[in-house]
Amino acid sequence: MKDSLDRSAWVAAGLATLAAKGLDAVRVERLAADLKVTKGSFYWHFRDRADLLAMMVETWRTSATTDIITRVEARAQEPADRLKALFATVLRADGRLEMAMRDWAARDADVGAAVAAADDRRVAYVEALFAGVGVPEAEAGARARFAYQALIGHFRMGAGAAEERAREALDLILPLMSRP
Repeated sequence: MKDSLDRSAWVAAGLATLAAKGLDAVRVERLAADLKVTKGSFYWHFRDRADLLAMMVETWRTSATTDIITRVEARAQEPADRLKALFATVLRADGRLEMAMRDWAARDADVGAAVAAADDRRVAYVEALFAGVGVPEAEAGARARFAYQALIGHFRMGAGAAEERAREALDLILPLMSRP
């Protein structure tokens, strides 16, 4: 690596370490060693570890929620196609970072609030997609929460979906859940 890195490289390394080894492993010295730079590079970009951790939460929120919604919206015009694109994206995701964020949220109220806000935004998006395919408004929220909880459970049970499981969810389960 270079003698110095930009802020995003440190954040990416922090998120990768969080996903692989948990919050306690996200340490300046360890990240510097992994990135093959000195700790001085870290302190050029961040006041302290807390500053890095705050940026990690913000980066996760953007990449795991805002960016996914933006990609789905750009990829498909119809709500049914958006639902399928969203589920395909999420079912094939690794899931370890999502679970690490939830574990961290259980230990830290501020992170818990960020994860809860992401959950609310995600569920609201899925609810709007269900409503868009004709699911009655009174049911769209319940279906969205159920689908979201199932996806989180899917990650908790093991990162990523085998192609067969993803196909099953997309071809069988999603059409059942999307019926008005």
